[in-house]
Amino acid sequence: MSGLTNLSDLLATLEPVLLEGEFVYATVPLEKLQKYLDLKPIGLFFEKEGLTLILPKEAAEKAELASSVPFRCITMMVHSSLEAVGMTAVMAAALTKEGISANVVAAYYHDHIFVPATDAERAVSALRALSAPAG
Repeated sequence: MSGLTNLSDLLATLEPVLLEGEFVYATVPLEKLQKYLDLKPIGLFFEKEGLTLILPKEAAEKAELASSVPFRCITMMVHSSLEAVGMTAVMAAALTKEGISANVVAAYYHDHIFVPATDAERAVSALRALSAPAG
């Protein structure tokens, strides 16, 4: 497994970046996966109740899908290991302190946090503060 595992190193090099655009969560029947891949979801998760898609807001609207409120995606540019301990908890705590909802998605290279679009700038500031030197 590659990537950093030391929590201090992870936080020091977190480098949160706010991605362009808004994203929503939607759910569709599992058997219709192929139809919805054309919408270019940036994330999907199979659950017994259906397939959850994370996709651009515009794509969901065009497909007339019922969806969540709009979110913005903040990507941590540090290459974190999937075996790292504590990073998600520290980020969630920082956002909780600010009253910001956090939906975390861990991928192979990076962690991504989906926050309500209205809170995105405050969330980035809270996450950047985790990398600031103490003092």
